[in-house]
Amino acid sequence: GGRQRSGDQARSGEKVQGEARQRHGEGKEAVFLRKKITLVRAIALIIGTVIGSGIFIAPKGVLQNSGNVGLSLVVWLACGVLSLFGALSYADLGTSITKSGGHYIYLLETLGPLPAFLRLWAEFVMIRPAVIAVVSLAFGRYLIEPLFAPCHAPALAVKLVTITGISLIIALNCWSVSWSANIQTVLTVLKMVTIGLIIVPGMLVLAEGKKSNFQHAFDTSSLALDKLPLAFYSGMFAYGGWFYVNFVTEEIINPERNIPLSVIVSLLIVTLGYLLINVSYYAVLTAEEVLASEAVAVSFADRAFKSISSAIPVLVALSCFGSLNGGVFAAARMLFAASREGQWPLLFSMIHRRRNTPFPALLLMLPLIFLMVLIGDLYGLLSFFSFSRWLFIGLVTLGLMIHRYRHPEISRPFKVPLFIPLVFTIMCFFIVGMSLYSDPVNTGISCAITLTGLPCFLLHLFIPLCLDSMTVKLQVLMEVIPQEIQTY
Repeated sequence: GGRQRSGDQARSGEKVQGEARQRHGEGKEAVFLRKKITLVRAIALIIGTVIGSGIFIAPKGVLQNSGNVGLSLVVWLACGVLSLFGALSYADLGTSITKSGGHYIYLLETLGPLPAFLRLWAEFVMIRPAVIAVVSLAFGRYLIEPLFAPCHAPALAVKLVTITGISLIIALNCWSVSWSANIQTVLTVLKMVTIGLIIVPGMLVLAEGKKSNFQHAFDTSSLALDKLPLAFYSGMFAYGGWFYVNFVTEEIINPERNIPLSVIVSLLIVTLGYLLINVSYYAVLTAEEVLASEAVAVSFADRAFKSISSAIPVLVALSCFGSLNGGVFAAARMLFAASREGQWPLLFSMIHRRRNTPFPALLLMLPLIFLMVLIGDLYGLLSFFSFSRWLFIGLVTLGLMIHRYRHPEISRPFKVPLFIPLVFTIMCFFIVGMSLYSDPVNTGISCAITLTGLPCFLLHLFIPLCLDSMTVKLQVLMEVIPQEIQTY
């Protein structure tokens, strides 16, 4: 049966703080991950992570693979509805399984240790480094592209800026949870301003009656249905991040209320925003110009804001920075949770004794991210990680349905109708299956890397034993200790 029997078992922030004082006295606080994520911070985490580079780079991929402007807008709307279905399913899981860790913990509790370990393996060998590399490369490109206009910025310069940016984010997350959350909130407000600056000019153009770019919106001459799953990949990438609030369940104040509320509010805002942004892009740029652009928002700004066009790429870069911050903040919690469950070396479940941050889990992400940034191509990376990501997300929602059937007795503070996870699961598996046909090379590599986790699963019992002798030395070096208070 599921290890976590009820959402009631989650301790409130006040109770945990009281236990910390009781065990350690007023002079010394216990080391654990505090409940610091309010409803506003949870909404900022989701919106701030979802609206990153995706809406500024994915329109090209959606248009290219859907074949026309009209169908691309339908894909954007469909991706928003699907993401909401997925987010509601995860909210159901997050209020009944009260551990942090997101996908990993839900697979462990519903389908067992093997799928959970494979998800963990794929996450940190491939998915997480590739996702962060995609967003950080977009950050680097948008930040320095105006300096080289009208030419393209050199690839090496983009990658150097990218590596600097991601190093700064890791350092920030190692330093303070509150700082990371506050910066996330500020950057979320900034990106809403950026979205407004993109939407308003497009709406003004349409109000003037200039609708020529929409005249043949559903032209079937360039339609390629076999490429449609790749259009969904690009669109779903732009919506990716709605699940990050589930990675930090133990740090959310009143999760039974705030998880469902935050995902519903966030996804409605994001879906509406994305549709209006795309309409605005196509009001100002032709389909051919969108396809020819390396950075759609820059091309849009050059056309719509001749005087302040250089400000838009900087705002977009800050938007990407916020998305990176949210992604890094959440992903470290998955590794932390896996280590606590015994499927990863013990060191990574430890917390900095003064900063109360998962210091080792954050540091582990750096080397592979650097590697992906140095060798990665932006659009190639998209297809590369999407197969594995959506396969496992589909397995999580399948696990929700199985768990509901096996354990009807478990209290579910937020319970979704079964057709919502059913539709979402079918769509995930359909897109994954079609992608093997549409892009067999990248998806095949992704599948193969995921399967390399099988022998590692058999060996994972021995990995901690091999590292035990190093753990104490690394603990002293990093100033980290195990969590002293149970927070679930």
